[in-house]
Amino acid sequence: MIPIAPWHGMTREQLEREYSPRLLVADLQPYLDQYAKLSATARAAFPVERDLAYGATPAEVLDFFPAESPGSPVQVFIHGGYWRLLGKDESSFAAPAFVRRGAGFVALNYALAPAARLDEIVRQCRSAIAWVYRNASRFNCDPDRIYASGTSAGGHLVGMLLATEWHKQFAVPDDVLKGGCAVSGIFELEPILQCAVNDTLRLDLAQARRNSPMLLVRRTRAELVLAWAEVETAEWKRQNLEFAERWQAVNGPCTAAEIPGRNHFDVIVDLNDPDSRLGHLALAQMGLA
Repeated sequence: MIPIAPWHGMTREQLEREYSPRLLVADLQPYLDQYAKLSATARAAFPVERDLAYGATPAEVLDFFPAESPGSPVQVFIHGGYWRLLGKDESSFAAPAFVRRGAGFVALNYALAPAARLDEIVRQCRSAIAWVYRNASRFNCDPDRIYASGTSAGGHLVGMLLATEWHKQFAVPDDVLKGGCAVSGIFELEPILQCAVNDTLRLDLAQARRNSPMLLVRRTRAELVLAWAEVETAEWKRQNLEFAERWQAVNGPCTAAEIPGRNHFDVIVDLNDPDSRLGHLALAQMGLA
């Protein structure tokens, strides 16, 4: 029997605090500015093909940093922002760490709420992985060595990618994704039905449950890294720890790590530092550490 999570006994005010990461930092904007500045620097320093369409809508585009040598692995990065903010232009900051180690790197864009519902956002991210599989060789990348990482809402989307029936839904191999690195993700969405963020997301119970990786763990050969910041709410940490337990019950060991000295918004910048705990874990998963 699955134990009842602590959030069931919380008031709306308590849930709002637990599921509002920005309340733990003095000002969100400096972090967003940092993502944009570091991403622009990465695009100026390395070759990149921009605004490649992986789908039919204007939001379904990505930036691809090719690898130097054919047959290289590729890392697909999915941004956070509670499915409402940011895009690929703020998502290239970690490209240097991967390109310098011989990998390709993809900064993924997807439609944002409220223009898109979460079902559609998940579909777009899945479609992007299928596109990368079919086009990887154009960028010196091996379609059989695709990995995905993401932060916050992007961590959730990594969880959803790992729950995908790939061959049935997208006619690509079921093991198309060889690993995922979910950073400060949210994996059970029912608690946020009572939070202000849902005014934008417009989730109902059914949609929340069918988009909760916590409820969708399936057998896969993909490897999982879960990481979160030291400065997170108790509920956010609980979700990551519980998702690790669910994953291990189905698929065996995964790597779960709390990153000291970091908060919900600056932890992901460590992805660009091979000497950091997070950077090392992501590169090691690809065999590049």
